[in-house]
Amino acid sequence: MSVPQSLLAILDQGPCYGYQLRAEHDRRTGADQPLNVGQIYRTLERLERDGLVVRGEPDAQGHIYWSITPAGSASVAEWFGSPVPRARAGREDVAAKVALAASLPGVDVDGVVSAQRRSTTAELARVRQEAAAAAEDGALPRSLVLAARREALEAELRWLDHAGEVLAQHPDHALAVALATQRPRRGRPPRP
Repeated sequence: MSVPQSLLAILDQGPCYGYQLRAEHDRRTGADQPLNVGQIYRTLERLERDGLVVRGEPDAQGHIYWSITPAGSASVAEWFGSPVPRARAGREDVAAKVALAASLPGVDVDGVVSAQRRSTTAELARVRQEAAAAAEDGALPRSLVLAARREALEAELRWLDHAGEVLAQHPDHALAVALATQRPRRGRPPRP
């Protein structure tokens, strides 16, 4: 998630100071790990430089409240109106690791798939348990984030099953690829 945009979205509701933004971000996004306060202040300074927020004067407790500008509000509206960009196809870490293992002689690709399956299954169990606790607590943002994570892990398990079936049809590294004898050209590769 875009930290600058999420902070702007919170500030669009009213002025906040740094620690308040951190708490609101965590509460509203169901974040697994809280944002670093230093990251929040660096982000606010960049947003100020870009004319999207303004810094107020310190209050009696020394809190500096930040407010969104009209340009910042427009940026929030544009962000919420746009889909989240996806990673380019073929850049998924698990799929890339399994494909690499399948293409290299001497690698126990079944072991790679099995190890990933065990890890994904354990993570799925953890997420399901955490989702149940979040549902009991009525933590809707956290429940939504955990539901997305659960769905992604379940999809990963289905893909690992598929990969295992495909690899079973190609025993003894029939997919193994030798190093290319043609040397790559120098410079940047052509754009797709």
